[in-house]
Amino acid sequence: MRLGKVVKSNSHCDYLVEVDDSFDVADPPKPEDYGFGSFVKFEDLDGRHWAVGIVYNSQLFNPMFLNLGPRLSSEPDPLFTPDLIQETRTLLGVVLIGTLITQAHPPYGQHGIPRLVVPVNTPVVRMTATEIHQFHLNQNQQPQFCYYSLLLRYGGSFATHLTQQVLDDLADRQLFQGTEQRALEILCKELAWRNTMGSMR
Repeated sequence: MRLGKVVKSNSHCDYLVEVDDSFDVADPPKPEDYGFGSFVKFEDLDGRHWAVGIVYNSQLFNPMFLNLGPRLSSEPDPLFTPDLIQETRTLLGVVLIGTLITQAHPPYGQHGIPRLVVPVNTPVVRMTATEIHQFHLNQNQQPQFCYYSLLLRYGGSFATHLTQQVLDDLADRQLFQGTEQRALEILCKELAWRNTMGSMR
């Protein structure tokens, strides 16, 4: 599902995405589609893959907020104001955590800061469960989770909570088996304990 498009970057791995609304597409995404910690991919319409990212922040942009100019005493009449549209927007902060190598069979993930700069207006799409699983496998089809430090460093003021949510989500999806799954669950418990102790200080 397409969520929106790139409108700005704050750094090489921190991008701002404008969510599509009913004026952009016939079936705009719902709030559940781009929640905190969602996995997304940056891909052109011709299928070129740029990067994989995680939603770490959201902003609501409303140009009418604190507008001290004159206002209408009632709702505008659409007959006389046919071009009046609501210019409120939803913006998503996305941290890039790697790329998905789709040319390989089977596909696999490459974790780390992507080398390429994602262009403005690049479409952003929510990843499927299968793509998330493929991204967490290396070239030898072994489980990997190598973007842990990226989330903690570039995940904004919610970095630890973001990392914990992503870990919990991966553990619930049962993407890993045996020892890897147990190690992931232990990491979840350790991070939850650190977050709890940190909030008590």
